[in-house]
Parts: sequence; C-alpha cells; structure tokens
Amino acid sequence: MTEEGHRLLTQALALPERERAELARELIASLDGLPDPDVDEAWAAEIQRRLELDEQDPNRGDDWATVKSRIEMRLWPENRER
Repeated sequence: MTEEGHRLLTQALALPERERAELARELIASLDGLPDPDVDEAWAAEIQRRLELDEQDPNRGDDWATVKSRIEMRLWPENRER
C-alpha cells in the first residue's frame, strides 16, 4: 500500500463505526464493476423456480436442525460426536 493509502486508511479507521461500514460498502461496490442489467430479472426467475419446486413437493429438502448440524460439522469437525 502506498503512503497515501496508509494515510487514507488511518483516517478511515478513525471514523465512527457506521461511517466505516458505509465506506467499506462503497469501496467493495467499486470493485464489482458495472451492474448487470439483467440481474433483477434473473433473480426473480430463480426465486420463481425455487417456489415452484417447493410447491410441487413441500417435504423436499431437510429441516433447519439437520442443515444447521451439517454446517456446524463442516465448520467445526473437532466437535463431531463419536
């Protein structure tokens, strides 16, 4: 990081938490490039597809307790019951 970058970082870290979060969001968004004009339509289609799958078979998939347990096992394998 350049000297200017370090100076800006020091100033940014001195901001209140809310302003740091807003600044971080804006910086990250600046790395994404131009927004995809079709993204909203694509998400709406995906949501509709998933809703239709759920309506076809409401018992499809696992309950939250099972999914949560699976995630915890992947995150913390040392806590597996023997």
